[in-house]
Amino acid sequence: MKRKLFDFKSHTSISKSVEKKKTLKYIQFLLLFLIFTSTIIKAQTITDITDKYALSAVLAAIEKAESMDVLVNIAVVDAGANLKAFIRMDNSFLGSIDVAIKKAKTSRYFNIATGDLGKLTQPGGIIYNIELSNNGLVSFPGGVPITNKEGAIIGAIGVSGGTIEEDHKIASFGAKSILKN
Repeated sequence: MKRKLFDFKSHTSISKSVEKKKTLKYIQFLLLFLIFTSTIIKAQTITDITDKYALSAVLAAIEKAESMDVLVNIAVVDAGANLKAFIRMDNSFLGSIDVAIKKAKTSRYFNIATGDLGKLTQPGGIIYNIELSNNGLVSFPGGVPITNKEGAIIGAIGVSGGTIEEDHKIASFGAKSILKN
C-alpha cells in the first residue's frame, strides 16, 4: 500500500476556505472603517473653524491689539488643536510665538480659557502640574476657546506679548468676532 506524502486536493480546499475567511474579515474591516471614519470626518468638518473664520479672528485680535498699543503674537487652532492661522505683529517678542500657540492649544485641549485653567493648576489645585503634560501647556491668561453660533467649540485663539490681562482681552475679542460674521 502506497502512502501519499501530501494530499493536494484537501490542501487546495483548505487554503481556499482560509482565503475566503480572510477576504470576508478584510471586507468587514473595510466596511466598519468606512462607517466610522465617514462619521468622524463629517463631525469634524461641521465643528471645525474654517480658514475664513480663523483669519477673521486673527484680524480682529490685531485690531484690538493696535487699539491698545500692544505688540503680540496671535495663534488660532482648529477643533483638533492644529495650527490654523498665525501672525507675529512687527517687533513683538520672538519668545511669545511659542507661548501664543501653546495658549491656543491648551485652551482647546481643555475647552476652557487658560486663565481659568490656571486657577486649577496652582499648588494644592486639583490638576497641579498639568502644565508638564502634552509637550507643555500654558495655564495663564491669553488662550480662549472659539465657539460657533450654536455654541460648539470649533477652535481656540492664543495671544502672547502683552500683560496677561491684555493678552486675555485681545484673545477674547478675537474669539467673539466670528460670532458677528
